[in-house]
Amino acid sequence: MTDDVTWHAGQIDADARAEALGHRGAVVWLTGLSGSGKSTLAVEVERRLVVSGRPSFILDGDNVRHGLCADLGFSEVDRRENIRRVGEVALLMAEAAQVVLVPLISPYRSGRDAVRARAELAGVPFREVWVATPLAKCEARDPKGLYAKARAGEISNFTGIDDPYEEPLQPELVVGAAASLATSGAATELASTLDEQADAIIALLG
Repeated sequence: MTDDVTWHAGQIDADARAEALGHRGAVVWLTGLSGSGKSTLAVEVERRLVVSGRPSFILDGDNVRHGLCADLGFSEVDRRENIRRVGEVALLMAEAAQVVLVPLISPYRSGRDAVRARAELAGVPFREVWVATPLAKCEARDPKGLYAKARAGEISNFTGIDDPYEEPLQPELVVGAAASLATSGAATELASTLDEQADAIIALLG
């Protein structure tokens, strides 16, 4: 499909862009169950980055389904395509020196790893953050009422109920519940306040 399609490179490479703008782009991929606090954390990190003069943008899992991924459902095939599309957009934005925050359930490890591999190939920093709030707490919060609907059989293929969530094996950071941290291979682990979590994510960016 891509045999006859040529990638057109510009004259400004990543180093030149970073020197001109004073910063590099990156992708911060926040993964976790629905209701774990991914979007709340992303909003706080984005606010801090922008206030400090570092361009940042959130590709929220719900928001992208209004346009970019409006044609996708919640089957495994569609979820994998959702992750792939969002990953490609995030990489393009990061190459334009944005810090792109992606709060996306992204339940399948192989899907997240594929985005990481693409980022590494493109020379874009990729930081995986596992928001490790336990299922019981997410279900108790249930801000959108989705867990109740899943338990009642009104919706299917719901992550954590009748569809799996594959925990990250070596995320750069884990935030959330202390009970989940001991088994992770994260470089840094935190069970902390929103402020401390946001500080830790920004620290990952250097």
